[in-house]
Amino acid sequence: MEALREEAKQSTAQNVKQLPGRSKRYTVTKRIIDIVLSLIASLVLLIPLCLLSGIIICKDFGNPIFTQIRIGKDGKPFRIFKLRSMKKGSEHLDEMLTKEQLAEYRNEYKLNDDSRLIGWKKQGNGTRCFGALLRRTSMDELPQILFNICIMGNMAIVGPRPILPEELMRHYSAEDQKILLSVKPGLTGYWQAYARNNASYNTGERQKMELFYAQNANLLWDIKIFFSTFEAVLRKQGAK
Repeated sequence: MEALREEAKQSTAQNVKQLPGRSKRYTVTKRIIDIVLSLIASLVLLIPLCLLSGIIICKDFGNPIFTQIRIGKDGKPFRIFKLRSMKKGSEHLDEMLTKEQLAEYRNEYKLNDDSRLIGWKKQGNGTRCFGALLRRTSMDELPQILFNICIMGNMAIVGPRPILPEELMRHYSAEDQKILLSVKPGLTGYWQAYARNNASYNTGERQKMELFYAQNANLLWDIKIFFSTFEAVLRKQGAK
């Protein structure tokens, strides 16, 4: 796993440099909007974030914040922050998942009925338990607004989904990596807002949507995606 991560970091960092830069006006304007909106959202969501953190601690003792390495713009690795929706030790896949679940996870990097979710007790709870609720409503991603978008600036409000090193190497060619990593990953994006659970790696539709956004990103489209995300969450199309 570590070797794969290093390979992803080296190859993407080299390849992305060959891609022309984007409009400075778009980049600067988008960053200003990201800072202003993320600051406002952080203040508004501070109390809900504290309450959710307390519930996580009560249900599954431990740090309520989960961090993980993802690959960002220009192939630079960064640490993403989330509310922990999984039980402690969930990173030990071989110990917590059956062979069938492991195969499913390694194909799409998610499970339809994930027994690692906080509150999961029996088959079928993967769509109803507390951890599933956090993910379906995208509340697990609230810490990214303050830490990744506002403070660190390694994410934007709108962009491709932050990707794992192994996802990048398995599902994108070297040429596609240049395109995908030419923009910052986002809290939401074209794939998340319009086809989150209906476009998969297996069909190739997820890759197409992420690459299409990276090639055609503009401020007007970002605004449309931003508002479409709320509609997707209300229709309960959040991540499973």
